Amino acid sequence: MDFFSKKNRILLKELIKTDFKLRYQGSLVGYLWSILKPLMMFTIMYLVFVRFLRFDDGTPHYTVGLLLGMVFWSFFTEATNMGMLSIVSRGDLLRKLNFPKHTIVISSVLGAAINFLINLVVVFLFALINQVEFGLHTLVIIPLFLEVLVLAMGCALMLSSLFVKYRDIGPIWEVALQAGMYASPIIYSLNFLLKGKNIFVAKIMMLNPIAQMLQDMRHFIVSPVNVRGWDIVNNKLIALIPYMIPFVILALGLFFFNKNAKRFAEIL
Repeated sequence: MDFFSKKNRILLKELIKTDFKLRYQGSLVGYLWSILKPLMMFTIMYLVFVRFLRFDDGTPHYTVGLLLGMVFWSFFTEATNMGMLSIVSRGDLLRKLNFPKHTIVISSVLGAAINFLINLVVVFLFALINQVEFGLHTLVIIPLFLEVLVLAMGCALMLSSLFVKYRDIGPIWEVALQAGMYASPIIYSLNFLLKGKNIFVAKIMMLNPIAQMLQDMRHFIVSPVNVRGWDIVNNKLIALIPYMIPFVILALGLFFFNKNAKRFAEIL
């Protein structure tokens, strides 16, 4: 495949490097924003939802789970937003060079992934300070990261191809992300819902792949007290649905992107 050619791999590498450099160009602290931004957001969320609104459900290391959830959601938000804008922002490159158009979207998502890995180091340091026990079970972060990467890539491919023609997709996706944040156990955990006897709501929520990934991370990395969707859904075939959705979305994203890619240069 042309996508895996040496020329395309070099282009992908250069696009990622350029995007990462431009992200903090002109700022005083530069790359430190990769660490400072999630910490500042965490501080605000902690003060509002833990100290004032008392969303702490009593699970061990709740604050670590909150930071992990925020960093995880920030990656998905950044990857899909940057992916959505990528084709339009690189219109000049599309008109000058002939290469697989996926490369532009993939570079944007992978650039966000680098940021996520930096943030993850902060999460693990915070977890160590809070005496969270690490072991082989911590390695579950690898397949879960790949799962969210697949989901973000599928969404980005679909959104980028739509955004070329319909710029209204931008604000619509922004609202969808805001709704998605509150509909996912980021600020609160699944345990919080179960304590309120909202079992049906919890089961429906856990069909959301983001919710499934968050709770799996908290269960294996933070504390096994964190309930997973797998634990509350009796029918295991239904419990498998959120694990399959990211791959379905990636397949749909690729199909939709390939269908529209030939017209990008004309529209732009």
